[in-house]
Amino acid sequence: MAKLKSLITCAVRQLRRAGVDFSEHHYDYLTRDGAPHAASELGLDLHHTVKTLVFADDKKQPLLVLMQGDYEISAKSIARQLGLKTLALYTPEVAHKHTGYQIGGISPFGTRRRMPICVEATALKLNRIYVNGGKRGFLMGISPRSLRDILQATPVSAAIDYPKGDIPCWTN
Repeated sequence: MAKLKSLITCAVRQLRRAGVDFSEHHYDYLTRDGAPHAASELGLDLHHTVKTLVFADDKKQPLLVLMQGDYEISAKSIARQLGLKTLALYTPEVAHKHTGYQIGGISPFGTRRRMPICVEATALKLNRIYVNGGKRGFLMGISPRSLRDILQATPVSAAIDYPKGDIPCWTN
């Protein structure tokens, strides 16, 4: 893909205001395969590619969950860790209403409204992670420390460990 002009999204604006160093990575977006496709297109390790999921808590309040692309989430486990009864994924329309972003382009930065954010604890131990930049086909490389500091994200153990070859086929 040809070098694209720098995108200005709400996520980019927030990082620039905070003085955070980040890299921009553009790829051809597909409506399926999410993080695995992005990692493949950009030559990144899927474990360093972080997906952003929008959940509703038991009071119907939004909550963002960030986790590596090679992990599957346990909403029940996260709810238990946060002292909540339930967590349920929002529909794409409701996720857009809360974040201002479309599914496939949801960034944890520059959301329409401030909301609690959880991050898979193991992602914080990586040297660099790649999160959505607020547009489909656009990732930003950032240090996990910057992500944690800016978003005040709560570390959680969000992943389910499946025996090899036993991972369910869920779509993002």
